[in-house]
Amino acid sequence: MVFKFGVDSFIWAEEFSEKDLWIIEKAKQLGFELIDFAIADPFAFPTEAVKKELERVGIDCVTTTTLTETTNPISPDAAIRNMSLDALKKAVEICNEINAPILGGVNYAAWSYLTKKPPTEQEWEWSVGILGKAADYARETGDVTLCVEIVQRDETHLLNTAADGVRFCKDTGRDNVKVHLDCFHMIREEKSFTDAVKTCGKKYLKYIHVNENDRGIPGTGLVPFEEFFRALIDIDYDGPMVIESFDSSFEKLAGSCAIWRKLAESGEDLAIQGLANLKAIAAKMQ
Repeated sequence: MVFKFGVDSFIWAEEFSEKDLWIIEKAKQLGFELIDFAIADPFAFPTEAVKKELERVGIDCVTTTTLTETTNPISPDAAIRNMSLDALKKAVEICNEINAPILGGVNYAAWSYLTKKPPTEQEWEWSVGILGKAADYARETGDVTLCVEIVQRDETHLLNTAADGVRFCKDTGRDNVKVHLDCFHMIREEKSFTDAVKTCGKKYLKYIHVNENDRGIPGTGLVPFEEFFRALIDIDYDGPMVIESFDSSFEKLAGSCAIWRKLAESGEDLAIQGLANLKAIAAKMQ
């Protein structure tokens, strides 16, 4: 089994814009098979320019997004919930244009929106309803799959485990809503990497961020990548495996993600060393 490793635009840019188009060719030069565009604001994303550069370079892509307090599907304010659907539809349109089959990330609630209580049935229903409508739009306009990223308790109170994600997918009733796992979050919230993978199975697991427990260089920390990869082979996982981290010098991202020390000499160095480590681990699994 051959894993398809990719890299996130966050490695080089806090908010991807037209000035960052060079990242696309750089990702391919470094040996990555795809790039994940982190879409901060779908209404400001340089879609046409990205499409042209992807075609010129010849590399695949996926996207992720993080909703905000003004586009929050579980907000008590109906107007904000409606805006969340508008944002998701726009992100789907971007995916259609740049031929990205996946829209992952925290796309079911505002990132870091916490009520300091467990999720309510009403919040769950609101989120399931919004994602269901966005998935319908994705199906009507193209072939995009919405993958809900399972993140740690400090970033959402809605989806913290693989089991949460599978239940959410089932409740939407749409076959283009799947699970997005991230090792950085898994090591805090899951009892077992193997069990998390098996909980999802091939039916629900569609996208993965292969990050280290400290967001540093993959393969240098506590994440049990050999166990994880073995479990992925067992379910015949064939989706993308993307390194998502950040350059420690990024003021906004470092503050938002509580990165107070250098993770590597640069974001690019983190990606280069991480890719080499992950490929070496994967080679042992063959």
